[in-house]
Amino acid sequence: MPVTRPKKLLFSGIVCAAVLAGALLAYKGTEIRAQDAKPARAAPDIPVSVATVAQQSIAMRIQAIGNVEAYSTVALKARVDGQIVEVNFREGQDVRKGAVLFKIDSRSFEAALRRAEANLTRDTAQKEQTRSQERRYQELLQKNFVSKEAYAQIRTNADSAEAVALASMAAIENAKLQLEYCTIRSPIDGFVGRVMLQIGNMVKANDTNALVIINQVRPIYVNFAIPEQSLSAVRGHMAKGQLFVEALPPNSGRAAVPGKLSFVDNAVDTTTGTIKLKAVFPNKDLALWPGQFVGASLKLYDQKEALTVPSQSVQTGPIGQYVYVVKQNMTTEVRKVEVDRIDGDNAIIAKGLQQGETVVVKGQLRLAPGTKVMIARPEAAKS
Repeated sequence: MPVTRPKKLLFSGIVCAAVLAGALLAYKGTEIRAQDAKPARAAPDIPVSVATVAQQSIAMRIQAIGNVEAYSTVALKARVDGQIVEVNFREGQDVRKGAVLFKIDSRSFEAALRRAEANLTRDTAQKEQTRSQERRYQELLQKNFVSKEAYAQIRTNADSAEAVALASMAAIENAKLQLEYCTIRSPIDGFVGRVMLQIGNMVKANDTNALVIINQVRPIYVNFAIPEQSLSAVRGHMAKGQLFVEALPPNSGRAAVPGKLSFVDNAVDTTTGTIKLKAVFPNKDLALWPGQFVGASLKLYDQKEALTVPSQSVQTGPIGQYVYVVKQNMTTEVRKVEVDRIDGDNAIIAKGLQQGETVVVKGQLRLAPGTKVMIARPEAAKS
């Protein structure tokens, strides 16, 4: 029989050695991986823009949409019939009071004036003759050479001749006036609109259509309406002094134009529940133009020591209005606030914040309570 025991022992030894080698390699690999492993990285800080809660004086204003209205508008019409022979301006031109705009053919009116002057010369001569005759008859009456009835007739003739002369003088004044109406001047300072009738056209006195429209824009009005609930406050502050209004043309890129409240309507519009107001503006730089829509801001008073933050910092959620407050350890806290009102870029806070606290202005979408933040760009509240 062949001997097989040593072979079995040799095979068993080889298997054991392989198992031990594999276990050793597995242990070393685990040890190497344990040495190479690094701790998990913390979440990065969220960059945000912040602002400091400021305490300042903020104007209490009533905001409205206004419409610009010319200070005065003149529809220029002819006062005599005739043909236009001159147009002395360009459409849209700035004209001054007294500037000659149109001229109407005046030859017929000049002839009428000469005729009236001739009539006056004739009637004056007749008046002087009858007065001389009246004086002679008066002397004769004193000597009883003529009757009182004859003298009365002569005196009546003299008075009639004098009245005719006075009528001739009035006719001359009227002829001069008609001749003057042939030259049409601007009654105000302003800007002319489109010319309705050009040279060569016939015009009629007081025709339905105007020759041109003139708008006075220095100064100028802005009409706007406010809710009737604000009327008592407006009237109360008007009693204390002049109220001021600012007008801001949309997309103008310029500062608001200052003006003064000049008119409060005498009745509330029952269909809209508003009352109409009007403010006057010097408009020296022509920032406002008739027919333009503007933002009107009526200032009532200055609110002292008001807490303000940029309006962008105020968010609205299930808990109402809130802001993210950055604490000293650079983590965020959700703070519920009560906003008194919005004034331009500022939110006036009635409750929930204190002066000097830091609030997040931009970057709120990535935040949650306790989020670690880093300040990217501080912003200040605008006054």
